[in-house]
Amino acid sequence: MRSIVLAAALLAFWLILSGHYTSFLLAMGVLSVILVVLAANRMHIIDDEGEPVELLAAAPSYWLWLYIEIAKSAWSVTKLVLDPRLPISPTFTKIRASQKTAAGKATYANSITLTPGTITTGVEGDVFTVHAIVKEGADDLEAGGMDKRVSQFEGTA
Repeated sequence: MRSIVLAAALLAFWLILSGHYTSFLLAMGVLSVILVVLAANRMHIIDDEGEPVELLAAAPSYWLWLYIEIAKSAWSVTKLVLDPRLPISPTFTKIRASQKTAAGKATYANSITLTPGTITTGVEGDVFTVHAIVKEGADDLEAGGMDKRVSQFEGTA
């Protein structure tokens, strides 16, 4: 199943980037995809960590939520930067990730970093070190809202 999903994704990506749909080019694209999938199968790199297809159904709602969080956070950081007093309070904090899979932990760490004003600076097992431009950003992460949302996305909450 994962091989078929990989082949479909590679072919769609190739078609989008190519923009040329002659018989010869389509045949070469299909041949290239088949060779890449066969090589990946032979190297045993098509697995649930590298291709978490079970997350595809939950992805659109998670991405929408993350986009809204990024927009809200970007607005907050913009207000901080434009304030003549520049009321920042840089803070480091450690938070525990409740995700069970490597894909879930990577999603959580990347979601923190994508949100303006926070960045994941270190990962040691289930503990993330996070820098926030203001203490309130660190407090929000410590409250666990994003952790819970990522766990729901992962399917472990």
